[in-house]
Amino acid sequence: MPGRRYSFEVNRVSAAAPSVLFRLESDGTLWSTWARPLVWQSRWAALGDDGRVGAVREVGLWPVLARERTLEFEPDRRHVYTFDGFSPVHDYRAEVAFTPNADGGTDLRWSGSFAERIPGTGPVALAVLRGVIGFLATRLAEAGNRGA
Repeated sequence: MPGRRYSFEVNRVSAAAPSVLFRLESDGTLWSTWARPLVWQSRWAALGDDGRVGAVREVGLWPVLARERTLEFEPDRRHVYTFDGFSPVHDYRAEVAFTPNADGGTDLRWSGSFAERIPGTGPVALAVLRGVIGFLATRLAEAGNRGA
């Protein structure tokens, strides 16, 4: 039985348009171009029926590759995904939202929630996920600023 639930939210601002950031984040093949040093390899492990929902990306460095399955896909607006396969947490759900701002750039909100798989491990998992997503959100915003 899953343990306590946890959630986090990371916010960043980029000068890039939402379409640029959305493309970088939602395309499983592009992560290795902007998410280093955490992600050296990135690819599609499976494509969904419509090319997006159900698609599975693999990111990381072999032999440690995270598999993430797309649950919802709204072009240039939001991408929702979960871990696919083994995960140290239960029922992980992340959402990346891209909102145009008054300066012509994007307000980026990357949030997630999960239940601890083993009682007592939630605070550590929360700290790790918040740190990793914080790093990735910063790298994504910077890549957008560079016009990647």
